[in-house]
Amino acid sequence: MRLKLTLEYAGTRYSGWQVQQNARTVQGEVEKAIREATGADRFELYASGRTDAGVHALGQVAHLELHARVPPETLRRRINDGLPADINLLRVETARPRFHARHDAVARSYLYQIARRRTAFAKPFVWWVKDGVDADRMRAAAQAFVGFHDFRAFSDDDPAQKSTTVDLESFDVHEDEDLVVIHVEASHFLWKMVRRLVGVLVAVGTGEMAPPDAAGLFDADPKAVAPLTAPAAGLFLERVYYPGDPRDAPLRGAVRIAQM
Repeated sequence: MRLKLTLEYAGTRYSGWQVQQNARTVQGEVEKAIREATGADRFELYASGRTDAGVHALGQVAHLELHARVPPETLRRRINDGLPADINLLRVETARPRFHARHDAVARSYLYQIARRRTAFAKPFVWWVKDGVDADRMRAAAQAFVGFHDFRAFSDDDPAQKSTTVDLESFDVHEDEDLVVIHVEASHFLWKMVRRLVGVLVAVGTGEMAPPDAAGLFDADPKAVAPLTAPAAGLFLERVYYPGDPRDAPLRGAVRIAQM
C-alpha cells in the first residue's frame, strides 16, 4: 500500500530531515512513530526533498510504502500519537502505486521570515536583521533572479555532478508589520540556494549591495556568495506541488508562524 503523507514540523531541534547516524532527525522520529503505530519493521519512507538542520516545513510531502492495511485517518492519528509535539502529520492519503514524493513533484515553494525587531518569542523562526532592511530595494533585486538561470554560484552542489539550472518562477518580498516575508517558487531548488538568495536580498536591503549588482553574482565564484548565506531559522518549506494541484490555493493548516 502506497500512501502520501503531508507533514509540518519545526526543525529547530533536528539535524534536518534525512536519517543520520548519531543525530536526531525528522525522518528518524517519523519512522520511529510508524513502527510503533503499525508494528512494521520494513517500509519505505521517502520525502520530496531534504531540509537542512534548523529548517522548518509547513507542507513537507513523503510517500510511505507499507505492507499493512490500516485506514489512512486511523494511521494518521496513531502516528501522531507517537510523534513529538514539534512534528505533526497533517494528512495521510492513498496514493497510486508508483507515486514518488520527489520525482513526481513539479514545483516547490519556500517562505523566509526576516524580523525588523528583536523578538522574545519567534527567534527560532526568523532572522533578526539589526540594521533594518529596505523592502523596495529587495524587490528590485529579486526580479533579476526570476526565470531560467544557472544558479551554480548559489549552491554547494557540484555542476559536474548535477545540473545547476533552475526555472525560478516567482520571487516576492512582502511586508507584514515587523516582518519581511520572502516567498520563492521554482521547479526545484539546489542545496542552500534559497538561503543564499535571501542573503543577497538582505545585503541589498541593508545597503551593502546595489540592486543591479545582485544579478552579477550569477557569474561569481560560489565561495564569494557563500558568506551571504542566511541562517536556517527563518526558512520554511511551504508547499510541494504535483500535477493537477492548484498553484494559488493556500496550504490547509498553515498558520502565521511568528506573531511579531
